[in-house]
Amino acid sequence: MTGAVAIVPARGGSKRIPRKNVRAFAGKPMIAWPLAAATEAGCFERIVVTTDDADIAATARVHGAETPFVRPAHLADDHTATQPVIAHAIDALGLGGDVPVCCIYPTAPFLRAGDLLRGLDRLGAGDATFVLPIAPYPFPIQRAVRRGADGALAMFDPDAFAARSQDLEEAWHDAGQFYWATAATWRTGTPIFAAGAVGLDLPADRVQDIDTPGDWRRAELMHAAMQDAECHGA
Repeated sequence: MTGAVAIVPARGGSKRIPRKNVRAFAGKPMIAWPLAAATEAGCFERIVVTTDDADIAATARVHGAETPFVRPAHLADDHTATQPVIAHAIDALGLGGDVPVCCIYPTAPFLRAGDLLRGLDRLGAGDATFVLPIAPYPFPIQRAVRRGADGALAMFDPDAFAARSQDLEEAWHDAGQFYWATAATWRTGTPIFAAGAVGLDLPADRVQDIDTPGDWRRAELMHAAMQDAECHGA
């Protein structure tokens, strides 16, 4: 494999948290945190932000990323999936098929350089299509319930009600921080969770989706707790 490339998809049209990619988080624009982790990893020949927004592009450049093209409008709406955005960026950059490409989400303030390096090492083993971080669900998903319009509840799996928690299979979810794959794999549109995907374990206390104002507040509290722990050597 040749030198790795990081591609950060950061469009300007966030609705639930307006301007969230450049909104201040713990004293920096949100996008600055994952860009810092990518820079610290030291494994990327290029760190590229694909965006349709001039302000995001300018902020990204201040924090060490390239913005060599403007993302087309048809790849920047509310329904655009991640894969075509990354494939477009790969083609715009003219990357060869064997180049390791890491899609890094711009709202991943808890991303760590070491996790990116673990992912690259795992991809280099040659038997994975995608490599991504995963975290355990904090509660057995077998006991999930549906809630009707009238508030009535029904279990997804009633047979799991009487089972002990320790007897239920552990379930994991996408940590929503990054995805490693070769440029060739990104170009094919192979589903990320198709056969061949490999997960890297992350602790649940370093994982938080940031899609709603409540998510944002929770992430700020998590970040403050992490900073406090580091200051006290925990």
